[in-house]
Amino acid sequence: MPKASELKRGMIVDIEGIPHVVRQFESKSPSSRGAATLYKVRFNNLKTRQKLDLSLKGDDLLKDADCQRVRVQYSYKDGESFVFMNLEDYSQYTVDADSLEGQSEYLVEQQEDIVALLMDGVLLGIELPQSVNLVVEDTPPAVTGSSATNRSKTARLSTGLEVQVPEYLSVGETIKINTVTGKFMSRA
Repeated sequence: MPKASELKRGMIVDIEGIPHVVRQFESKSPSSRGAATLYKVRFNNLKTRQKLDLSLKGDDLLKDADCQRVRVQYSYKDGESFVFMNLEDYSQYTVDADSLEGQSEYLVEQQEDIVALLMDGVLLGIELPQSVNLVVEDTPPAVTGSSATNRSKTARLSTGLEVQVPEYLSVGETIKINTVTGKFMSRA
């Protein structure tokens, strides 16, 4: 049973018997002494797709959703749907783009470090790894001699995701991106 302070984007919890996925997570520190940190969490109901906003204290316990966790490989995108393959029995699961809001930008074909969350044989959502390696497809030219500075520039990656990267990176380089924060971590 995870505490509210342990929640991460993409986690699935049980709220009143219905699985909900964490879409946004924000912590608010109170100004008065002795007050508990509050966490504003936006959940999406995985059955009806409705949004649910809750304010939780750090030690509030949430119930794990009764989901089966299976290792899958992202196979391909079929129109507005994403197709994943179970790495154990090779069965395929399809999920629409709306279900992967904020996660599809981190998917690369043949990526295997993904956990699918299944309920009654239906794919409800996925859990991404902590970081992914993506290729820089478009960015302004690298500036020579700028490795000592802390300036950044915008880069468009192979999945369409745009992030701020250091000035010295150029097109074609592979970089590591944090899937929780969406920020550049390092060269891969």
